[in-house]
Amino acid sequence: MQEAINGGWIRQAHFSNGMLAPLHELNHRFLDLMGSCRCGDWPAADGAAPPAEVIGRIAPLSTEQRASASHCPYALFDLRFQEDEHWRARLAAGAAWRVADEAAIDAETAAFVRLALFYAWHAASTAKLTAQLLLGMSERTAAAFRSVTLHHLLGLVASESAHLTARWPGSSVFWDALTRAAARRDPARLRRIQLFGLQLAAAARLP
Repeated sequence: MQEAINGGWIRQAHFSNGMLAPLHELNHRFLDLMGSCRCGDWPAADGAAPPAEVIGRIAPLSTEQRASASHCPYALFDLRFQEDEHWRARLAAGAAWRVADEAAIDAETAAFVRLALFYAWHAASTAKLTAQLLLGMSERTAAAFRSVTLHHLLGLVASESAHLTARWPGSSVFWDALTRAAARRDPARLRRIQLFGLQLAAAARLP
């Protein structure tokens, strides 16, 4: 059963190529955020900070190596996109944006989260499965994103920055393999790790 689901995800991922270029750029920016971060400075809440070992693997990579690692057909970052109740409540309630809110977080993190939320809205609005395949959203969360405007998302940047973390932070096997393959400039191994990431994404959606 899991092999069938994985295969379906892999085939469907190829239909999202028009969304991949901006996703690769977001992945690269996220890896740069992690690579330049001191672990204690990550703007996380509820233990959302990427594990120190993941940050430690990203930090030594060059710009070119991070770019190679970022070319995955799914997001390497997460903003609790898999949590339906969180996003349904947040998108229904909205937030009153104030300049002071973003002043509490660094400008690069705020800029990244703003772009990530805009991308999520676009992915949810583009095709039925795009946000699910690329970001791990459920259809209910995607529908909640479709129900709001881009202006509405601005008010959520500061609060959602506290939830920014790496995708699958508990999978040291994935992050170790991804960074090792990128550091060694091993395209074949990178492709295998991308497949592993698709399997993780599919497994996360199993009941």
